[in-house]
Amino acid sequence: MASKFTELAIDCADPHGLARFWCSVLDYEVHDEDDGIVTIGPRTTAEGGSRPGPVPPTLTFAHVPEGKTVKNRLHIDVNPTDSEQDEEVRRLLDLGARHADVGQAGDESWVTLADPEGNEFCVLARRRP
Repeated sequence: MASKFTELAIDCADPHGLARFWCSVLDYEVHDEDDGIVTIGPRTTAEGGSRPGPVPPTLTFAHVPEGKTVKNRLHIDVNPTDSEQDEEVRRLLDLGARHADVGQAGDESWVTLADPEGNEFCVLARRRP
């Protein structure tokens, strides 16, 4: 037996705002909103069914009173699906991301960014399925 990775919970100050940002990044849609918690996930198909293949995890944004204080110990990596890394980084910066310094040496194949609430994530150079 094994477990399946189905959801990533992210504490934040503005669940709706952060959900909008990540919906734009991942082409997700809001699945549920309830009293300070917003859950987003993959879009359903035009017929209202599920996409074939593995199901990506949902992201749940929960309001918490305290702010982020240190570097994330867990972060999201994203892969451009229809553009090159530099184009995707520009798109994400336009959405509200910003460059983040987490001690990179400068020769990494990824670019480290932070979402509007400061949560670090990486844009990888190589596309992966």
